[in-house]
Amino acid sequence: MWGRILAVLIKEFAQVRRDRLTFMMMVAIPIIQLILFGFAINTDPKHLPLVVVEADSSEFSRTLSAALQNSGYFTLIKQTASEAEADTLLAQGKAQFALIVPPDFASKLVRGEHPAILLAADATDPAATGNALAALNNISLHALNHDLSGSLTTLQSRDAPFEIRVQRRYNPEGLSRYNVVPGLIGVVLTMTMVMMTALAMTRERERGTMENLLATPVRPIEVMIGKIVPYIMIGYVQVTVILVASRILFNVPMVGSLWLLSIALIIYIAANLAVGFTFSTLARNQMQAMQMTFFFFLPSMLLSGFMFPFRGLPGWAQHIGNLLPLTHFLRIVRGIMLKGNQWPDIQHEVGAILLFMLSVAAIALLRYRRTLD
Repeated sequence: MWGRILAVLIKEFAQVRRDRLTFMMMVAIPIIQLILFGFAINTDPKHLPLVVVEADSSEFSRTLSAALQNSGYFTLIKQTASEAEADTLLAQGKAQFALIVPPDFASKLVRGEHPAILLAADATDPAATGNALAALNNISLHALNHDLSGSLTTLQSRDAPFEIRVQRRYNPEGLSRYNVVPGLIGVVLTMTMVMMTALAMTRERERGTMENLLATPVRPIEVMIGKIVPYIMIGYVQVTVILVASRILFNVPMVGSLWLLSIALIIYIAANLAVGFTFSTLARNQMQAMQMTFFFFLPSMLLSGFMFPFRGLPGWAQHIGNLLPLTHFLRIVRGIMLKGNQWPDIQHEVGAILLFMLSVAAIALLRYRRTLD
């Protein structure tokens, strides 16, 4: 009995050694999970981009801006006199916060009138702004103590000499479903589109029908288009179901243009289908195609900003995340649904997905030509 068990054991190790791709996945996936969860994931994002609209060029406003940056939660990216420019930066996602100091801030502060300043926050992702906003109370109490000296010492009291009014834009109530439900569109499409295309092509190879396809005069680009178009339609059905459920069940708003979202969807679905097509040219069987799909899906989930705040990731993880189409699509779908973004606001994100799609499609076509040879 032990001899037969040993023979089967040796046989299994021999099969694992021959299937190098599966063995690589078995080793690589735990390593990637350890690296991502150990070093990349951060639920307390800091150094969030801040734009300051300073109509009051006084030492108090400059000290306040410096105090926000010294807290570690804010990083000044621009100082402007235009509130419209700050609104644009918030809408495009380039700034997380906008500090608006009124022109009479210093004069009211000196007179002890307890002036108010506005801190507008992009609250589409409540987890990204929660800790930063919680730090404001301590900042408002002690930020100006150094400047309130001499005759202004009386303004130093247990209460802050000014008020910071927080405006949570795009998600005033801080509801997590406003962030999660639109993101589910990208996550579902990433999983299903990549997997279905990879399995469809690999299944044909396993069943022997690929030889019939290769015997036809169909060109590689024609095969790719023919394989991709049906799944684009399936993707639109999935998106329709999610959008209807988001409105009826979760009351998530659709502020922007549904047509603009539809255009972005075509490019995003095609990009994921191109990834699946590429995996099908690399995988020898459906099991390997599934493994490659998971290998692509895991970093997309963790580094795109769906599960964890994107700006909480370290720099190297953000660079990797920016290479993934899901990262850019999440910004597009959340921007259109929650902010009402127009084409100028999302054109860079659409361009990034389009570039990814063309690059992956070129690789898939090259691999498919090798299969033809």
